[in-house]
Amino acid sequence: MLFLTSPAVYPPSWCPPWPLQPPDGAARLLFLLISLLSKGMNCRNAEGIRRQSDPGLESKLWITLLSSDILSTAGYDCIIQHLNNGRKNCKEFEDFLKERASIEEKYGKDLLNLSRKKPCGQSEINTLKRALEVFKQQVDSVAQCHIQLAQTLREEARKMEEFREKQKLQRKKTELLMDAAHKQKSLQFKKTMDAKKIYEQKCRDKDEAEQAVHRSANVVNPKQQEKLFVKLATSKTAVEDSDKTYMMHVGTLDKIREDWQSEHIKACEVFEAQECERINFFRNALWLHMNQLSQQCVTSDDMYEEVRKSLEACSIEKDIAFFVNHQKTGQTPPAPIMYENFYNPQKSTASQGKAPGPNLARRGRLPVPKSLPDDPDYSSVDDYSLIYQ
Repeated sequence: MLFLTSPAVYPPSWCPPWPLQPPDGAARLLFLLISLLSKGMNCRNAEGIRRQSDPGLESKLWITLLSSDILSTAGYDCIIQHLNNGRKNCKEFEDFLKERASIEEKYGKDLLNLSRKKPCGQSEINTLKRALEVFKQQVDSVAQCHIQLAQTLREEARKMEEFREKQKLQRKKTELLMDAAHKQKSLQFKKTMDAKKIYEQKCRDKDEAEQAVHRSANVVNPKQQEKLFVKLATSKTAVEDSDKTYMMHVGTLDKIREDWQSEHIKACEVFEAQECERINFFRNALWLHMNQLSQQCVTSDDMYEEVRKSLEACSIEKDIAFFVNHQKTGQTPPAPIMYENFYNPQKSTASQGKAPGPNLARRGRLPVPKSLPDDPDYSSVDDYSLIYQ
């Protein structure tokens, strides 16, 4: 058990003091555990050393967006493009909220006009009339809710716009620093490459001067040799000066590269934090939008439930009884109309469905004529009378 409690004190190549073939399975298992623990400690230590030696590992963007070309800005441009796309996505969602707000407002106003101006069962009575009144009131309330939702969506769109502008200002400061660092690095790299070309040319001139001196070793003319030695000395001085200048530019470039790398790491950290904030804000805004739409549906359903409750209280029997009680004209049906003879006003069964007419006064029966010889107005022949009786 001593080996399991302190495995880090043994090197990875350490072996326990038993033969290569352990005597039993327990010893083999113990050896395997010690080896795994030792390797795990070494791996963790090595990983910690790598993290300490490279501060850039703190940023995920810095790890994955590197380039071996000192003048390359491909990784930085990729980050900026991604941030621009994210800002564009926020703008698209902002426009979506504004359009949805316009639709909700128009729908609410149209529904409000429909509820207030369009008649709907205005001649109904009693319980159904009360249900229709509740229906119109709740439709009016639903319309008001949609108008309120439109105002809420515009407020959310305004918050999204403010968030975009805030991130834009924060990014602008970092981008200005990075643009200046890129420009300075490119300019210094150009100066360094020019100094290198001059240095290489001066080295070639010095080599040519040395070769000329060697070729003129057998020349008797001292003046010509003196000129060659002067040229060689001048070329050596030029090489030394160009070498110093070249080394100075290389050192300056390396210092600028380190400063650029430091600024790049900081920029990546800022951009990564901004992207995390943007995704979180975008996600929360979308979540809140869904909650608002769900709440609108729940509120509308509650209002429609009030209409359903009023309809449940509606009674067909009560409505019919209410109508009968308020519109009744009597309980006696009309009597049958009797037939009346114009000459013999005896009542008889008349046609059905006609109201009895007024009892008009009529003249009495005609007198029965008598056959009197002295009465010229009447005449009769035997029992036959000209007058209908």
